[in-house]
Amino acid sequence: MLNKVFRIIVCLSGALVGYGITSFTARPEIFGESWGLTPGQKILWIGTGIAFFAFIFDYLFGFFRKRGEKLMKNVEGTLTNVPATEIAASSVGLIVGFVIAFLISQIINEIQLLKAMNLNVVISLVLYLFFGTVGVMVARRINTDIGKPLLSSLAGKEPTARSKTKAAGASPKILDTSVIIDGRIADILKTGFIEGNIIIPDFVLVELRHIADSSDSLRRNRGRRGLDILNRIQSDYGIEIYDTTSEKSLEDIPEVDVKLLKLAQIMKGMVVTNDFNLNKVATITGIGVLNINELANTLKPVVLPGEEMQVFLVKEGKENNQGVGYLDDGTMIVVEDGKKFIGQTINVAVTSVLQTSAGRMIFVKPAPII
Repeated sequence: MLNKVFRIIVCLSGALVGYGITSFTARPEIFGESWGLTPGQKILWIGTGIAFFAFIFDYLFGFFRKRGEKLMKNVEGTLTNVPATEIAASSVGLIVGFVIAFLISQIINEIQLLKAMNLNVVISLVLYLFFGTVGVMVARRINTDIGKPLLSSLAGKEPTARSKTKAAGASPKILDTSVIIDGRIADILKTGFIEGNIIIPDFVLVELRHIADSSDSLRRNRGRRGLDILNRIQSDYGIEIYDTTSEKSLEDIPEVDVKLLKLAQIMKGMVVTNDFNLNKVATITGIGVLNINELANTLKPVVLPGEEMQVFLVKEGKENNQGVGYLDDGTMIVVEDGKKFIGQTINVAVTSVLQTSAGRMIFVKPAPII
């Protein structure tokens, strides 16, 4: 129904343009007395012009309709993720643009030639579209560069992660679902160690919502935790959801991980993840990866063979007579001949350390009693 209404409006606009042009050209003073038309010829000439331009406008409407519908969907998807401050700034820019267009259109209306051909209306519409668009673009840019930092400073907040971590030549860092659910990324952002723009794609938000709506209680809790972390990141650091609707190459990719890698290729960025398999695939495809688990393992205290420590044994190991304990940071300690000490705290001496991307294991043996 709405398409029909728009189509009628477009056809009437075309008919109006056709009437203006043909009625103007039908005047004898335009092309001389030899062009004089009888009343019947004038009606035929004007009617032909009206029908012709109405048909042209109707054809153009059909040609651009699908593109217009796609544009409206993109606009709708964008507005759902746009903060209120940006909407307010865009509205102000739109109003300013319309005011400028109004002032210029008043000058256009004084040009008799355009007024006689009824083209002043069409030109005014073009002016409103142009200056309205420019006003919105300028207002959004001013809001990003000046408005947000000013509001943050007035509110006593820290600089946003985007401004805090932005460095010349630094590649964008794209967060995946696992690293948001994990939560440690919020504390890492606070330190300012990560350089470049922080990107949270909209399809990652969709996946978080699906996990939060899961019937499985464990998955549901993980999803809700991820949404809480995401809200914390947005409120503390001003990071916005990145709209990927303009990336046409992502439309036909159903898997989130594949989309993430493709987006990293397009943006020439790096993926921030805790997913071991995604880490491997990204490495194979030549995409940079920042793995939070690897960072955590790197920051764990270094132990050397022969070093002694105390450990509480909690269970048996996989091999005979092994006991297993854990450090405060979660590192597994495997004690040779430690089965008999389960439930006790003993002194042990380090024999070797096994470091992998999935974690670290320390192999020890009971320290000799002196």
